[in-house]
Amino acid sequence: MEQVTDQRELWIMGLGERHERGSIVSGYLRTAGYASRIAGPEELKVERPLGILLDLSPSSADGWGILLDLKSDPSTRDIPILPMFLSELGKVGGVFPVAGFFTLPLDEEYLLNKLAVLGLTEDVLDYDLHALIVTRKGEEKLAKAFEGLGFGVVNAYTGKEALALVTTSHPYLVFSMLMLPDIGSFELLDRLRLYPQTRNIPFFVLMKDSMKEGERNAMSREIEHLVRKKSLTQEEFLSYLRRRS
Repeated sequence: MEQVTDQRELWIMGLGERHERGSIVSGYLRTAGYASRIAGPEELKVERPLGILLDLSPSSADGWGILLDLKSDPSTRDIPILPMFLSELGKVGGVFPVAGFFTLPLDEEYLLNKLAVLGLTEDVLDYDLHALIVTRKGEEKLAKAFEGLGFGVVNAYTGKEALALVTTSHPYLVFSMLMLPDIGSFELLDRLRLYPQTRNIPFFVLMKDSMKEGERNAMSREIEHLVRKKSLTQEEFLSYLRRRS
Protein backbone atom coordinates (compact mmCIF):
# COMPACT_ATOMS: atom_id res chain seq x y z
CA MET A 1 0.00 0.00 0.00
CA GLU A 2 1.26 3.47 -0.88
CA GLN A 3 2.10 5.80 1.98
CA VAL A 4 -0.15 8.77 2.66
CA THR A 5 1.68 11.95 1.68
CA ASP A 6 0.60 13.98 4.72
CA GLN A 7 -1.12 13.22 8.01
CA ARG A 8 -3.75 15.82 7.19
CA GLU A 9 -6.45 15.09 4.66
CA LEU A 10 -7.50 16.65 1.42
CA TRP A 11 -11.10 17.78 1.76
CA ILE A 12 -13.69 17.61 -1.00
CA MET A 13 -16.16 20.45 -0.62
CA GLY A 14 -19.17 21.95 -2.36
CA LEU A 15 -21.18 18.72 -2.39
CA GLY A 16 -23.66 19.57 0.35
CA GLU A 17 -25.56 16.45 1.39
CA ARG A 18 -24.82 14.60 -1.85
CA HIS A 19 -21.68 12.90 -0.63
CA GLU A 20 -21.96 10.20 -3.28
CA ARG A 21 -20.84 12.73 -5.92
CA GLY A 22 -17.38 12.71 -4.33
CA SER A 23 -16.76 8.97 -4.54
CA ILE A 24 -14.85 9.07 -7.85
CA VAL A 25 -12.52 11.84 -6.67
CA SER A 26 -12.01 10.05 -3.36
CA GLY A 27 -10.99 6.92 -5.23
CA TYR A 28 -8.52 8.83 -7.38
CA LEU A 29 -6.95 10.41 -4.32
CA ARG A 30 -6.70 7.10 -2.50
CA THR A 31 -4.85 5.62 -5.47
CA ALA A 32 -2.26 8.40 -5.20
CA GLY A 33 -1.81 7.82 -1.47
CA TYR A 34 -3.82 10.78 -0.21
CA ALA A 35 -6.23 10.57 2.69
CA SER A 36 -9.40 12.49 1.92
CA ARG A 37 -12.91 13.10 3.09
CA ILE A 38 -16.01 15.00 2.07
CA ALA A 39 -16.36 17.98 4.38
CA GLY A 40 -18.41 21.08 5.05
CA PRO A 41 -17.23 24.62 5.87
CA GLU A 42 -18.26 24.25 9.51
CA GLU A 43 -15.51 21.68 10.04
CA LEU A 44 -12.87 24.37 9.47
CA LYS A 45 -13.70 25.71 12.92
CA VAL A 46 -11.93 22.78 14.56
CA GLU A 47 -9.29 21.56 12.07
CA ARG A 48 -7.49 22.38 8.84
CA PRO A 49 -7.07 20.23 5.72
CA LEU A 50 -3.95 19.83 3.64
CA GLY A 51 -5.95 21.42 0.81
CA ILE A 52 -9.48 21.67 -0.57
CA LEU A 53 -10.88 20.33 -3.83
CA LEU A 54 -13.92 22.51 -4.45
CA ASP A 55 -16.77 21.76 -6.85
CA LEU A 56 -17.91 24.91 -8.69
CA SER A 57 -20.25 23.24 -11.16
CA PRO A 58 -23.99 24.00 -11.43
CA SER A 59 -24.54 20.86 -9.33
CA SER A 60 -22.44 22.14 -6.44
CA ALA A 61 -23.90 23.21 -3.12
CA ASP A 62 -22.86 26.89 -2.92
CA GLY A 63 -19.34 26.29 -4.19
CA TRP A 64 -18.83 29.97 -5.02
CA GLY A 65 -20.09 31.02 -1.61
CA ILE A 66 -17.64 28.65 0.06
CA LEU A 67 -14.79 30.00 -2.07
CA LEU A 68 -15.61 33.61 -1.20
CA ASP A 69 -15.97 32.86 2.51
CA LEU A 70 -12.66 31.01 2.67
CA LYS A 71 -10.69 33.64 0.77
CA SER A 72 -12.26 36.57 2.65
CA ASP A 73 -11.34 35.16 6.06
CA PRO A 74 -7.71 35.69 7.19
CA SER A 75 -7.88 32.46 9.18
CA THR A 76 -8.65 30.31 6.11
CA ARG A 77 -7.39 32.24 3.07
CA ASP A 78 -4.05 30.42 2.98
CA ILE A 79 -5.63 26.98 2.57
CA PRO A 80 -4.84 25.81 -1.00
CA ILE A 81 -7.96 25.38 -3.13
CA LEU A 82 -8.18 23.43 -6.38
CA PRO A 83 -11.38 24.35 -8.25
CA MET A 84 -13.00 21.54 -10.23
CA PHE A 85 -16.12 20.66 -12.16
CA LEU A 86 -18.03 17.57 -11.10
CA SER A 87 -20.88 16.24 -13.19
CA GLU A 88 -24.24 15.30 -11.71
CA LEU A 89 -22.82 11.80 -11.17
CA GLY A 90 -19.49 13.01 -9.79
CA LYS A 91 -17.30 12.53 -12.87
CA VAL A 92 -14.46 15.05 -13.10
CA GLY A 93 -15.13 17.25 -16.11
CA GLY A 94 -12.32 19.70 -15.51
CA VAL A 95 -9.77 21.05 -13.07
CA PHE A 96 -8.63 24.69 -12.92
CA PRO A 97 -5.14 25.07 -11.41
CA VAL A 98 -5.36 28.65 -10.16
CA ALA A 99 -2.20 29.70 -8.31
CA GLY A 100 -4.24 31.68 -5.81
CA PHE A 101 -7.30 33.83 -5.13
CA PHE A 102 -7.38 37.35 -3.71
CA THR A 103 -10.47 39.29 -2.67
CA LEU A 104 -11.05 43.00 -3.22
CA PRO A 105 -10.49 45.48 -1.74
CA LEU A 106 -6.92 44.25 -1.96
CA ASP A 107 -4.93 43.54 1.21
CA GLU A 108 -1.57 44.71 -0.11
CA GLU A 109 0.50 43.34 2.78
CA TYR A 110 -1.06 39.91 2.37
CA LEU A 111 -0.47 39.99 -1.39
CA LEU A 112 3.22 40.79 -0.97
CA ASN A 113 3.69 38.13 1.71
CA LYS A 114 1.89 35.52 -0.41
CA LEU A 115 4.03 36.21 -3.48
CA ALA A 116 7.17 36.00 -1.35
CA VAL A 117 6.12 32.67 0.17
CA LEU A 118 5.52 31.31 -3.34
CA GLY A 119 9.00 32.44 -4.40
CA LEU A 120 7.67 34.80 -7.06
CA THR A 121 9.63 37.85 -5.93
CA GLU A 122 13.11 36.32 -5.72
CA ASP A 123 14.26 37.15 -9.26
CA VAL A 124 12.52 40.47 -9.79
CA LEU A 125 15.66 42.58 -9.23
CA ASP A 126 17.79 40.44 -11.53
CA TYR A 127 15.48 40.23 -14.52
CA ASP A 128 13.03 42.44 -16.40
CA LEU A 129 9.85 40.77 -15.18
CA HIS A 130 6.30 41.86 -15.95
CA ALA A 131 2.93 41.28 -14.34
CA LEU A 132 -0.14 41.20 -16.58
CA ILE A 133 -3.23 42.61 -14.85
CA VAL A 134 -6.54 41.82 -16.55
CA THR A 135 -9.47 43.88 -15.24
CA ARG A 136 -12.32 45.91 -16.66
CA LYS A 137 -10.97 49.30 -15.59
CA GLY A 138 -7.49 48.60 -14.25
CA GLU A 139 -6.56 47.88 -10.64
CA GLU A 140 -4.39 50.81 -9.53
CA LYS A 141 -3.56 49.52 -6.06
CA LEU A 142 -2.40 46.19 -7.46
CA ALA A 143 -0.34 47.87 -10.16
CA LYS A 144 1.41 50.10 -7.61
CA ALA A 145 2.16 47.09 -5.41
CA PHE A 146 3.85 45.31 -8.31
CA GLU A 147 5.76 48.43 -9.32
CA GLY A 148 6.97 48.74 -5.73
CA LEU A 149 8.41 45.24 -5.99
CA GLY A 150 10.20 46.11 -9.22
CA PHE A 151 7.84 44.47 -11.70
CA GLY A 152 6.83 46.11 -14.92
CA VAL A 153 3.04 46.24 -15.25
CA VAL A 154 1.02 45.52 -18.38
CA ASN A 155 -2.73 46.15 -18.29
CA ALA A 156 -5.38 44.37 -20.34
CA TYR A 157 -9.07 45.16 -20.14
CA THR A 158 -10.57 42.07 -21.79
CA GLY A 159 -9.65 38.43 -22.02
CA LYS A 160 -8.98 38.68 -25.74
CA GLU A 161 -6.63 41.60 -25.21
CA ALA A 162 -4.81 39.58 -22.54
CA LEU A 163 -4.37 36.66 -24.93
CA ALA A 164 -2.86 39.01 -27.51
CA LEU A 165 -0.53 40.62 -24.98
CA VAL A 166 0.92 37.43 -23.54
CA THR A 167 2.59 36.69 -26.86
CA THR A 168 4.39 40.05 -26.88
CA SER A 169 4.90 40.97 -23.23
CA HIS A 170 5.72 37.43 -21.96
CA PRO A 171 4.44 38.09 -18.42
CA TYR A 172 5.98 36.42 -15.41
CA LEU A 173 2.59 36.15 -13.73
CA VAL A 174 -1.04 37.00 -14.49
CA PHE A 175 -3.73 38.50 -12.28
CA SER A 176 -7.27 38.44 -13.68
CA MET A 177 -10.66 39.48 -12.37
CA LEU A 178 -12.98 36.52 -12.00
CA MET A 179 -15.42 37.98 -14.53
CA LEU A 180 -14.23 39.93 -17.58
CA PRO A 181 -16.31 41.78 -20.21
CA ASP A 182 -15.88 39.06 -22.83
CA ILE A 183 -14.80 35.83 -21.14
CA GLY A 184 -14.34 34.57 -17.60
CA SER A 185 -10.99 34.13 -15.89
CA PHE A 186 -11.28 30.33 -15.98
CA GLU A 187 -11.67 30.43 -19.75
CA LEU A 188 -8.65 32.72 -20.00
CA LEU A 189 -6.69 30.27 -17.87
CA ASP A 190 -7.90 27.38 -20.02
CA ARG A 191 -6.69 29.10 -23.19
CA LEU A 192 -3.30 29.93 -21.70
CA ARG A 193 -2.84 26.26 -20.87
CA LEU A 194 -3.10 25.37 -24.56
CA TYR A 195 0.34 26.76 -25.44
CA PRO A 196 3.76 25.67 -24.08
CA GLN A 197 5.00 29.26 -23.69
CA THR A 198 2.06 30.30 -21.49
CA ARG A 199 1.00 27.02 -19.87
CA ASN A 200 3.01 27.43 -16.68
CA ILE A 201 2.55 31.15 -16.00
CA PRO A 202 1.27 31.53 -12.40
CA PHE A 203 -2.35 32.64 -12.74
CA PHE A 204 -4.13 34.43 -9.90
CA VAL A 205 -7.80 35.39 -9.69
CA LEU A 206 -9.21 38.57 -8.17
CA MET A 207 -12.71 38.42 -6.71
CA LYS A 208 -15.16 40.93 -5.30
CA ASP A 209 -15.99 40.20 -1.69
CA SER A 210 -19.54 39.27 -2.71
CA MET A 211 -21.25 37.71 -5.71
CA LYS A 212 -24.88 37.97 -6.70
CA GLU A 213 -26.76 34.76 -7.40
CA GLY A 214 -26.84 35.58 -11.12
CA GLU A 215 -23.06 36.03 -11.17
CA ARG A 216 -22.52 32.69 -9.47
CA ASN A 217 -24.80 30.94 -11.93
CA ALA A 218 -23.09 32.63 -14.87
CA MET A 219 -19.64 31.48 -13.72
CA SER A 220 -20.88 27.93 -13.16
CA ARG A 221 -22.38 27.88 -16.65
CA GLU A 222 -19.11 29.16 -18.09
CA ILE A 223 -17.21 26.31 -16.47
CA GLU A 224 -19.83 23.87 -17.75
CA HIS A 225 -19.26 25.24 -21.26
CA LEU A 226 -15.49 24.79 -20.89
CA VAL A 227 -15.65 21.13 -19.94
CA ARG A 228 -18.14 20.27 -22.73
CA LYS A 229 -19.34 17.10 -21.00
CA LYS A 230 -15.87 15.55 -21.11
CA SER A 231 -14.39 13.69 -18.19
CA LEU A 232 -10.79 13.43 -17.01
CA THR A 233 -9.11 10.09 -16.51
CA GLN A 234 -7.60 9.29 -13.15
CA GLU A 235 -4.12 10.00 -14.51
CA GLU A 236 -5.19 13.37 -15.94
CA PHE A 237 -6.83 14.38 -12.69
CA LEU A 238 -3.87 13.41 -10.51
CA SER A 239 -1.43 15.31 -12.73
CA TYR A 240 -2.95 18.56 -11.44
CA LEU A 241 -2.72 17.43 -7.87
CA ARG A 242 0.95 16.52 -8.13
CA ARG A 243 1.82 19.95 -9.46
CA ARG A 244 0.17 21.50 -6.42
CA SER A 245 1.53 19.15 -3.79
